Amino acid sequence: MKYTTYLFIILSSLFVTLGFSKRTRKFLHMSQLEGYEAKEYLKWLKNNKNTAFNLKSSEKPVKKPLVMTDRAKRLYICNYVLNVILLVALTTLIELLFNSIYISIISFLAFTFILYCLQPVVMYMSTAVIKPLEDRINRGYYLQAQNKIINRKGLTVIGITGSFGKTSTKFIVGTILSERYKVLKTPESYNTPMGLSKVINNDLKEEHEVFVAEMGAKKPGEIRELAELARPKIGIITSIGPVHIETFKNIDNIMKTKYELIEELPTDGIAIFNYDNEYVRKLADKTFKEKILYGIELKDKVDIYVEDIETSENGSSFTLKHKDGRSIRCTTKLLGKHNIYNILAGVAAALAMGLDFEEIKEGIAKIEPVEHRLNLIDSPSGVIVIDDAFNSNPEGTKAALEVISQFKGGKKIIVTPGMIELGEMEEKYNREFGANIGKVCDYAILVGEKRTRPIYEGLKESNFKEDHIFVVNSLDEATKIIANLAKPKDVVLFENDLPDTYTE
Repeated sequence: MKYTTYLFIILSSLFVTLGFSKRTRKFLHMSQLEGYEAKEYLKWLKNNKNTAFNLKSSEKPVKKPLVMTDRAKRLYICNYVLNVILLVALTTLIELLFNSIYISIISFLAFTFILYCLQPVVMYMSTAVIKPLEDRINRGYYLQAQNKIINRKGLTVIGITGSFGKTSTKFIVGTILSERYKVLKTPESYNTPMGLSKVINNDLKEEHEVFVAEMGAKKPGEIRELAELARPKIGIITSIGPVHIETFKNIDNIMKTKYELIEELPTDGIAIFNYDNEYVRKLADKTFKEKILYGIELKDKVDIYVEDIETSENGSSFTLKHKDGRSIRCTTKLLGKHNIYNILAGVAAALAMGLDFEEIKEGIAKIEPVEHRLNLIDSPSGVIVIDDAFNSNPEGTKAALEVISQFKGGKKIIVTPGMIELGEMEEKYNREFGANIGKVCDYAILVGEKRTRPIYEGLKESNFKEDHIFVVNSLDEATKIIANLAKPKDVVLFENDLPDTYTE
């Protein structure tokens, strides 16, 4: 090896270390947000070419910052090595062709700049290159977690899935069951094989009697993989609707995927269904395992239901009833009728686990709102702020608007960038969202001109006052408008907050 090759290796390492770090971390962050999936990252890259290849540093605040996990570190190192190899190989090739150290150095500098510009592409290559190693590592963690579950004979696992409501339901189930049992639940939105594996391997202890696992999916087969890992005895389907349509393609695929949880239950397992949801109802009707049905509308066809619902800006109260005649009056701090459905799912799980109505009532009273899911935020200004920014879907927007409609006395202001991942139906549902906003709100602040165009059109169709519509490019701009617009007792609803992977 020529001394110049050693020189290029040293120079490449130095340049990549000093010059590429910040830009590389940006695309490492995007890869992390896309689950380190090369295909998903490439889709993001195609949809955000201008942002990705813009060399100007963006100071845009992020909602979910980069976390340097072991996997992120491995991908970062892989990207680093790949950059060095490309620089050395290309420069050495030029030297072999022209046999001139001056041309080689000029070429080296040119290739350094080109690779700096092409970091989005190099990160894609790195993600693809390291995938076989990551798959092998992940499989090891998965099998370790699976074996731990299998060897815990006294543990009851409850799996929860649904197009929406599963995270809130998970926390509700955990809170109610804690009246009698030692419960471990997956934190936040940990609902992937690696998320569940991490929780099982690191947090599941001998003292835990119940493990509540949220199970998410973006394509067929993913719920089955989670169920094979966690081995649930009780399975809950909270809802089915047009979420992740871009990957599922249609409602039938969503139904089949969610039903994988029920198919994986043991013969003595218990299936719990929201019978008011038309798609879930179809799945419940074809199920011959033991099942518990809950609902509000179809009282004569379900096992548990509620009556005499009273909702306010402080929560709800209702009479919980069982088809066998038992009943009890319950109170919750959670806002909205949709949360009563989530509570009923928790009640069904509690009944399956042997709790009585008094224990269930106590558990319901202790349920706390989940962050970013229609929870009230204290505001020193006297303005009522409702944070529903985690995610949004057609049913969720209706629930949020129903909640804000219950507040009396002040103006109602909504801040939203609209809904995403609805495929071909996205424009239709966002236009419908706009029309619904027009029926409830006094002012609408739309974040992102292009994305919110259908909402704007829906507002106009509902004869919403045009000077009460504000279109902004960022949440900071929206906040400034709110500061001038909102007064004490006014209500501001933050409905959805697009992930960092979405831009105009």
